[in-house]
Formats: sequence, C-alpha cells, structure tokens
Amino acid sequence: MSSQKWFITGASGGLGLALTEKALAQGHPVVAAVRRIEGMRTLKQAYADLLEVESVDVTDREQVQAAAARHPDVDVVVNNAGGAVFGAMEEMSDADIEQQIALNLLAPIHVTRAFLGALRAKQRGTFIHVSSVGGRAAFPGGSMYHAAKFGLEGFAEAVSQEVAGFGIKTIIIEPGSIKTGFVANIRWTPQLEHYKDGTVATLRRWIEENGEADASGDPVRMAEAIYTISQMPEPPLRTVLGGDAYAVLEAGYTRSLTALQAQKDLAASVMFEGKSGFMPE
Repeated sequence: MSSQKWFITGASGGLGLALTEKALAQGHPVVAAVRRIEGMRTLKQAYADLLEVESVDVTDREQVQAAAARHPDVDVVVNNAGGAVFGAMEEMSDADIEQQIALNLLAPIHVTRAFLGALRAKQRGTFIHVSSVGGRAAFPGGSMYHAAKFGLEGFAEAVSQEVAGFGIKTIIIEPGSIKTGFVANIRWTPQLEHYKDGTVATLRRWIEENGEADASGDPVRMAEAIYTISQMPEPPLRTVLGGDAYAVLEAGYTRSLTALQAQKDLAASVMFEGKSGFMPE
C-alpha cells in the first residue's frame, strides 16, 4: 500500500479524530485542520513524524487557501468539520442562518476548490465529504442544517462528474447517530411562544432528555469503514453508515418513489407533442 497524505478538517474530536487516528495507524501522513491545536498534543506526540496539526478556520476562505498552498502534495481531502443550530425557522436569526451555511456548505466548497487543482494536475486523489442522513432526509428544527447538507450533497455529486475523468474519486458519507458529542454541541435558538408545542418542541425535549444515550453509531467503526471505502478503486458515491440512517432513508425513498410514480402521467402531460426532453444521459 502506497502512502497517501490526508487533509482532515474537524480532526480534533468525534469522527474526524477517529479517522485521523485510523489514517495514522495505517502509516499515512495527516494534516489535521482544527480550530484549537491544544487537544491534539497527545496524538502529535504519538505520531510526531506523521501528524501535522494546523489551526484553520474552515469558514475563512483565505486560511483555507493558505493551508492548501502549504500542502500541495495532499492525496485525500476530508470535509468533516460541521455543527448544528436547531430551532424553528422563524426562530433563526440572520447570524444563525449565515453561520450554518458558512460552516456546513461554503466551508467544504472552499476546501474542495482549494485542493482541486493540485489533485487534477497529478491525475489522482480523493474527496471525502462527511454529510449526514440529514443530507437526504429532513426533520423539524433542522431547516438550515438540512439546507446546507442537501446543498453539500448536490455540490459533491455535480463535482464528482466533472472530475472523475481526472482520476479523482468522490465519496459522500451519510452517518446516522454517532456517539461523538455532536448532540451536546447543538445550539438551540431562543424559543418563540408559538413553537412551545408541536414538532420542533417535541424533538427538542426528546434530545434534551436523551442526549446521545440512544446514539448507535461507533465513530471508530465508522472511521474504519470510511477508510476501507477510500481505498476502493471505484467507491460508491454515497455510503450510508448506521442502521438508523438506513431505516430512515429506506422508508423515505419508498414513500418518494410511490409519490413519484403517481405523478408519471401528470409529468408527461405538460410536454410539447413529440418532445422527449433534453436532460443529459
């Protein structure tokens, strides 16, 4: 197995840390992009020759571009950094909206853009985008988180088709619940009176009461799965990780397919006679 240099955002905890440890254990050099480097000292001591830790605010485009310029030899880019602000849409402030889009959508776009040229030039490389079951299914209270994750998946899928011819692989990871501290770090909006009952309030109470007690995903096992997928010559574009995520998506797609098939005649009825459309194959 040849050595690959990894660049991992959000590497100081949870799935990002587990994936960093997995890549290092396999003998790969890793650049861990984190907000605060203090939490990486122990790992740095253990892998002094392989691990570089850099303070990078992924929402700052100039910092991202500078990091890419310092590491033109990166082979695997992992967009893992993320976070959630939950609450009813009406409760969201302008800052909440902008922060969610900046962190969960614009940041991975800028990271991808910053490293893409170097990967294209050497005709190989891998982008791994850590999305969520919330990138294909939506729940009350997560409107802006879902807007960003749905957007990330559309972005990644389109770019995958643009760069596959350059030998660049694209992998979208869709985890379900994971014991990473993600739930504890959810920031809730101030609650409006109108939303103290209903779907958002119900979800909020459930999360506050349960936390990650019912989270079924093991970040170490997920990291191992992601690493294995990254080494495939032709990995699947999307990979669902977690039985809970699989169940949610299977049920959702079954409902969506039924609804789509019911619209077949209506869809065809609005077309000009003799026209079949111009969607590319």
